[in-house]
Amino acid sequence: MKDKTARGAAARLVLGVTGDRVALSDQLAAGALAALAPPDRARAQRLALATLRNLTRADRVLKPYLRKNPPPQVRAILRVAVTELFAEGAAAHGVVSEAVSLTRASGHKAESFAGMVNAVLRRVSETPREEWDRHPAEELPGWLRGRLMSAYGKAATIAMEVAHAKGAPIDLTPKDGDAAPLAERVGGLALPTGSVRLAGPVQVSDLPGFETGDWWVQDAAAAMAARVLALQPGERVLDLCAAPGGKTLQLAAAGAKVTALDISDARMARLRENLTRCRLSAETVTADALEWEPSEPFDAILLDAPCSATGTIRRHPDLPHIRDASGLKDLFALQSTLLDRALGWLRPGGRLVFATCSLLPEEGERQVSAAVERHPGLTANLGALDLRGVEPHWIAGETGLRLRPDFWPEHGGMDGFFIARLDRAG
Repeated sequence: MKDKTARGAAARLVLGVTGDRVALSDQLAAGALAALAPPDRARAQRLALATLRNLTRADRVLKPYLRKNPPPQVRAILRVAVTELFAEGAAAHGVVSEAVSLTRASGHKAESFAGMVNAVLRRVSETPREEWDRHPAEELPGWLRGRLMSAYGKAATIAMEVAHAKGAPIDLTPKDGDAAPLAERVGGLALPTGSVRLAGPVQVSDLPGFETGDWWVQDAAAAMAARVLALQPGERVLDLCAAPGGKTLQLAAAGAKVTALDISDARMARLRENLTRCRLSAETVTADALEWEPSEPFDAILLDAPCSATGTIRRHPDLPHIRDASGLKDLFALQSTLLDRALGWLRPGGRLVFATCSLLPEEGERQVSAAVERHPGLTANLGALDLRGVEPHWIAGETGLRLRPDFWPEHGGMDGFFIARLDRAG
């Protein structure tokens, strides 16, 4: 049965993440919001994301009024309602009334909690806003928090958690590389590194320049990887693990002869759509990089390797609830294998950018250090990281750029990313 209200659908999405450990993207792909009109779909997603960013805060506000935890579906309704009251500033009457209605419609075991939901939320709605604000940001799960504490210290880890709670704005990459005019057209902010940041939620397809392909959506941190490659027009470049295609578009816009490879048919279809919209061209290949072989070496390669995606939690707050440390060693090994294969496809004197949207040193600094040790004649080029807008403290030792969600707090943060440039001797 599909929920027919935004609040009901949001509670169902939250329950799918916290109870069934199903990613929001997978729930949406399965039609979780199919019964809703487009505006309600957007609202349901916004409410679910806000709730997942504030689960602990919501639970702490609720705790004084609950003798014991209610059934999971009722708890999800309460969490969404409390988040809407405090994080969204919604009027109490509508929130409480619909939460009660949703509880009554939740099935035999849950409907008996309608009176409790009504009483609890009425009392919660009288709680001073300061009570919500005084609770700390959502803590990361132990398996990840411990690793970040070891790598960056307690203060930096807490700062990242605060950044996660604030969510992520939408960034655009201008096709012509000129951020200032695009920022003026779309009412955004030209960032120091050349991206454009939008203010508040928008319908991206309604913005000027969308239909004509003047820009594409791409986080400002992710956009730095292609710039580190420093392509020249006409160079042959491989974008490995390319979909959904933001980096492919950057490489093509630079005038390179681009081969974009990814294992996913669906994601490659989206990449091709973006190429068409932006009036850019690239050879697209759907294949497994562990089996595929190029016909000749490349001048440059961009490897955005599969990773834990721990740098994208501010954008995907469901991730800490659906993942654990169990697959990390396999990911580390896959990254090493892909890096070795890609280096074998590079011509003498060529260069490779290795990138991951991860906060873990094992998926960044340590991968690069190990690759340099394995491959004589390979060096990490720190000079290539001296790009417009890059701040000196972003450079991690002798390896690459270590970007974090708590950087740029004055601009709204950035995704966590690691980016290194590896040059092969001629």
